[in-house]
Amino acid sequence: MNGETSTQGIWGSGLAHALGAHAVWGSMPLYLILVHSVPALEFVAWRLVFTLPLCLAIIAWRSSFAELGTVLRDGRAMLTLLGSSAMIGINWYLYVFAIQSGNVYAASLGYYILPLTMMLLGLVFLKERLTRLQWGAVALASVGVSALAAGALTTMWLSLSMATTFGIYGLLRKTVAAGPLVGLTVESMILLPVALGIVGWFWSGPQGTAMAQSLGTSLAVAGSGPMTAVPLLLFATAARRMPYTVIGFLQFISPTIVFLMGLFIFGQELKPAQLACFVAIWAAASLFTWGLFRGEKPAPADEAASRGAGD
Repeated sequence: MNGETSTQGIWGSGLAHALGAHAVWGSMPLYLILVHSVPALEFVAWRLVFTLPLCLAIIAWRSSFAELGTVLRDGRAMLTLLGSSAMIGINWYLYVFAIQSGNVYAASLGYYILPLTMMLLGLVFLKERLTRLQWGAVALASVGVSALAAGALTTMWLSLSMATTFGIYGLLRKTVAAGPLVGLTVESMILLPVALGIVGWFWSGPQGTAMAQSLGTSLAVAGSGPMTAVPLLLFATAARRMPYTVIGFLQFISPTIVFLMGLFIFGQELKPAQLACFVAIWAAASLFTWGLFRGEKPAPADEAASRGAGD
């Protein structure tokens, strides 16, 4: 009965949010086609400019200004959100830069490395524990990622930077004393001055602003607000409700969607290393999922220690 309850807790409380976030992130390359002519730095700045009004509108609709004020007066929460805003800003830029510079392979690899990074952070900083089945799944996934990484050594810095920045972002958002919506709003407020400076620099420069290119481009850039806010809100909700090791493993979903899009939509060649990675990771995902359905879950450090002492 306890196993059934714990499984329902993992899958019922945060799984839908995590899957929704990855559905949006996995489809992001299709969206970035619409803004391929926009410089990466300017696009990231516009994302922030259009994200904040959306967040504030939702806060007004939910009458959450009191919660926002509480977080703004909390020095520790603000310091944590300052760190998380820096991490997500850098991550956005690296991802857009990778796509626009033709390093899609590096971007995909970065998000294949990310789950292992998140699980490592959960083990080290949150003292979570994995079951034997889950350790087996991690080993299989590591084999798959290693096969993929062997063919991308020259851009490994980009992949590792993407994985590290988002992994730290998720860890900070899990531990901060702020809800998903308020946390994202504060992050957007922190980064807004920098974003406005970048937008103004492009606007006054010889190349002009992307918003003056065409109506279609302007609408696509404006759409970056919901494309940014929705998955981050879903992810932050899932991160607060689920063990970080579990939500970390779920991060394999979005790069796999990108992998399948490249194979079936963009007609990219399926290389042996990519096939090996795909097979290993989905074998690992099946093993990890089986463990969850059996009622197994990562145990807190003190619980694991007490079991060990009892044995």
